[in-house]
Amino acid sequence: MTPRHVVLTTLGSLGDLHPTMAVALALRARGHRATLVTHGMYKEKVEAEGLGFALMPPDLTELGDLDATMRSAMEGPDASRTVIERFVLPWLDAAYDAIDAAARDADLLVAHPLTYALPIVAEKRGLPWASTSLQPIVQYSATDPSVWPQAPWLEPPGRKHPWLYRAFFGLAKVASRPWLKPVEALRTRAGLAPNPLHPSFEAMFSPALHLVLFSRVLGEPQPDWPRASLQCGFAFHDTDPGERTLDPALERFLDAGEPPIVFTLGSSAVFLAEDFYVDAVRAAQRLGRRAILLVGRDLVQRLPDPLPEGVAVFPYAPYSLLLPRGAATVHQGGAGTTGQALRAGRPMVVVPFAHDQPDHAARIARRGIGVTIPRARCDADTMTAALSRILGEPSFAARAAEAGAIVRAEHGAERAAEALERLLPNERPTRPPER
Repeated sequence: MTPRHVVLTTLGSLGDLHPTMAVALALRARGHRATLVTHGMYKEKVEAEGLGFALMPPDLTELGDLDATMRSAMEGPDASRTVIERFVLPWLDAAYDAIDAAARDADLLVAHPLTYALPIVAEKRGLPWASTSLQPIVQYSATDPSVWPQAPWLEPPGRKHPWLYRAFFGLAKVASRPWLKPVEALRTRAGLAPNPLHPSFEAMFSPALHLVLFSRVLGEPQPDWPRASLQCGFAFHDTDPGERTLDPALERFLDAGEPPIVFTLGSSAVFLAEDFYVDAVRAAQRLGRRAILLVGRDLVQRLPDPLPEGVAVFPYAPYSLLLPRGAATVHQGGAGTTGQALRAGRPMVVVPFAHDQPDHAARIARRGIGVTIPRARCDADTMTAALSRILGEPSFAARAAEAGAIVRAEHGAERAAEALERLLPNERPTRPPER
């Protein structure tokens, strides 16, 4: 096929960026040009891989204190609404302009669930587009219901009575439509007719191709998924050109003893760590286990001083290189971290904070791959008990290994790139001159 230009958008954390980069790199491997439109803080990371970059506001580093910003994005059951109202809708026009500029010579556009402007750009320019979801909760399934932070009590009865979830989604559509009016206003400014579809529940799904970028280990295809859904599996990328190997100090620690327990809170929940790492050290000591703490770059966490023997602290390590060498993983349940922990094939403890994390925790527990601890109850005692269980009962290791084999065989980025290539037009469209 003639090389084409694909523009991909993403907003949020590394858990959002890395799958998008993985698909972009898979497209490049097939001979196409790929441009990412995303936050300015990711420019160096994107360009280091030889991918095109275009800035889409907001740049999270310009929203004031980064710690406070991330706390507001991760705190409480309404965190998802906070993200949309504070970090997405106020920047909608700027996002439209950024995507529209990148799309001037594009052949195909790929949307993140929060890039509400992309379908409008695609319609205005007459370009094909695909949508994506990184987690089951975005599929809005009543036949495989998710745990919603706003209504966690709904999930158990909803498994037996899908109509409860359909009613919940109906109410959510009505309640959220008013605060998504900026999306409708943007359509009007773009000269397009009103869209009766809800921006978050319906219009965000492409009628041509919707890429489901999570494993069937987390959720099998459902009859009420969007019609154009294609489940590809996780799309993995977590090593920059200078990080293809582990830090030598980390390698030495791994080689010096038995596989450690790895404690991490990803790239977002780490801003709300509080006593998580202190409790992690206590739990590891009680169990007589070595531990690695991934505490985030440029962050000062509460840590024992001095650290006990057998505990090592690092700001970051590529999960793909580290987690398979651990005994177990304790993490927050974000989409990216959960995918990597599943691929590693090790049992896990999930401590969910917000957004999709409670749902991932519940799905991991149902599969017998790990257990979950509510954040409000997470301390040294509950960590010790949970780790003692998953390390002491062989069924957890067996099921985790089985899940890992499934995830590693899915090759999500490559499948997504193949599907996107099929969506590319046979001939480049005739483009009207820019005004």
